[in-house]
Amino acid sequence: MIITIEEARNTLRIDGDYNDDIIIPLVESIPDYLYLTTGKEWDNGKDTNPLAQTTAKFVLQLWFDPQTKDSERLKRTIDGLLVSLTALGRSYDG
Repeated sequence: MIITIEEARNTLRIDGDYNDDIIIPLVESIPDYLYLTTGKEWDNGKDTNPLAQTTAKFVLQLWFDPQTKDSERLKRTIDGLLVSLTALGRSYDG
């Protein structure tokens, strides 16, 4: 996983595991989403790229609460991070 369930809870500012049935599927979907949007696999086990982790946390915030007043700002931030992550992935490939 790109981020752990504990990191996800901290990102969402949630104590306890009462929302884990919602959070876990979202966290599990993020690696596929990042792969589909950037063309690069970012979930390589222990040493996940920090930019991929940051992007994952923003994506999680948007997916968990898409109706927040900051959703448009989150979307713009995510778009910028995905552009950077895509460029970074291309630089790794040569």
